[in-house]
Amino acid sequence: MPTFDESRDETIEILSIVPTQGPGGIIAPSCTAAISLAVDEINSGTGILGREIRLTTIDGGRSPYEVATEVEAFLATGMVGAITGWHTSAVRRAVADAVDGRVPYLYATDHEGLPDERPGVLLVGEHPDHQTVPAVAWMTRELGVRKWAVIGNDYIWPRQTVNALRRALPSPADIVLEQYVPLGTRDFQAFLDSPALLRADAVLVLMVGADTARFNRQFAATGLPAIMPRLSPAVDENVLLSAGPAANTNLYVASSFFVDERTADGRDRRARYRKHQGAFAPALTTFSNSTYEAVHLLRTLADTVGTLDVPTIAGRLATGIVLDGPSTRRGFVGNQAVGPAYLARADGVDFDIIDRLP
Repeated sequence: MPTFDESRDETIEILSIVPTQGPGGIIAPSCTAAISLAVDEINSGTGILGREIRLTTIDGGRSPYEVATEVEAFLATGMVGAITGWHTSAVRRAVADAVDGRVPYLYATDHEGLPDERPGVLLVGEHPDHQTVPAVAWMTRELGVRKWAVIGNDYIWPRQTVNALRRALPSPADIVLEQYVPLGTRDFQAFLDSPALLRADAVLVLMVGADTARFNRQFAATGLPAIMPRLSPAVDENVLLSAGPAANTNLYVASSFFVDERTADGRDRRARYRKHQGAFAPALTTFSNSTYEAVHLLRTLADTVGTLDVPTIAGRLATGIVLDGPSTRRGFVGNQAVGPAYLARADGVDFDIIDRLP
């Protein structure tokens, strides 16, 4: 937070919520490093609204109530200008209630697409209708997948994403197995031993971080990957590395935030990241890239609108707004940032981008 001799007029304090414990903890070092790069890039220019950014990171891996309580304490100081980060939707819902529209809250993770978000919550990650559902349609068209098994963590994002998928499938019966497990689950044998799994053509994996890596290792041990592809919108290079190359065979991932080194922008971003963080920094991954883009999107939005005032921002978003900056997010439809989404196939511990999703 700013020191006592600094006023809010001189700095903008941003809270960054990332999990430093639990299954999402493997994501935190990459996200923190990427956000640091974005902050330094912005501060090397004119900052946000002509003011320097100051960053405070809080642990989003605790219970939603604990995270929201800490956010509320920071907000009570009157020094917080905005919130961002990569964390679960359960945490977002609790934090959004605590924030209550006082500051913009740019959520950098894929979400469940419910229409009742609190004022000021701006969704940088994708709605399932724009990412998971088109990826499922791609696998139907290109791989002949008709029947799905679903394994997810037991909270709002996986369950609502499956509801979106169920609405899009020809028949609800096309989901032949659906199981939800607590965050931090280590044993997936009940799912893997289910006879219904053998009636599926593919598996949709809706879990977080280390849970996904553990599942992929156990799934690979069954020998099923050779005949049964998996799809997930929640895998980054940290998850691939944690699972190991052998566990990533026939794994497809949908994302809007791949850092594509086949493009000049992707190569340049990785080069800037390595220069800023050093040779031994955590990887710049799809998840950490989403947090990098969220901070730049906040700057572009604030400078375009001329304020961080939530009602003013909401009014501009309601009329449509186009943004320009180092982000794939080029504008908003309501509170949803819009941009292209892609499908990739895991290649060892990296991604091979194979198509753009409609």
